[in-house]
Amino acid sequence: MQRFILSSLIIAIIAITGCKKDNYKPPTSILQGQVSYQGQPIGLRSNGVQLELWQHGFEVFSKIPVYIAQDGTFSASLFDGDYKLVLLRGNGPWINSADSMDVKVNGNTTVDVTVTPYFLIKDAAIGQSGTNVNASFTLQQVNTSLPLEAVRIYLGATTVVDQVNSVASVEKAAADIPNIGQPIQLTVNIPSSLSSKGYLFARIGVKTAGVAELLYTMPQKIELK
Repeated sequence: MQRFILSSLIIAIIAITGCKKDNYKPPTSILQGQVSYQGQPIGLRSNGVQLELWQHGFEVFSKIPVYIAQDGTFSASLFDGDYKLVLLRGNGPWINSADSMDVKVNGNTTVDVTVTPYFLIKDAAIGQSGTNVNASFTLQQVNTSLPLEAVRIYLGATTVVDQVNSVASVEKAAADIPNIGQPIQLTVNIPSSLSSKGYLFARIGVKTAGVAELLYTMPQKIELK
């Protein structure tokens, strides 16, 4: 009889503990925003660049990584509270900043993160010419602390196209660009795997020397003729 009572008590404790776990409420607030320069979104490699969120008041003070989409937007599900938002050093195509941003999350919260890129791509035009895709654009050097390394054009089968996700690409090194302010042309041959689909996505990127990630134009869909 005692064993039966003891077993029943153990089962009851386990059931109560299980119910408590089942009743755990996940975070319901959304922090969202966009990384921009002078109000214009920064084009990035999809989920290649991240922000860090830190929150005090808990036993473990650890970071919450927040990955940035290729159009510069980001979002994270969080509990309400006070956070520190930090740009990961050396992770984006912009000047490193030691500043952090205080963010108070209370329900759905929007915050804009402003950065200073090394270069901007201006007046971009991308189109098909026979079996090639041609791109024309200019560069604006926003900060002179690091030099230009190269410019590139990427072709892909989906909207996610960048230095990691591409079917074809062409690069022009900085040594072949005597004047950054003058128009730059890039030409890449359309692979058969893309021409057979009848369309492709193209994107221009600029690589700063010493910086891993590129700054991109937004992906452009090209209907092939």
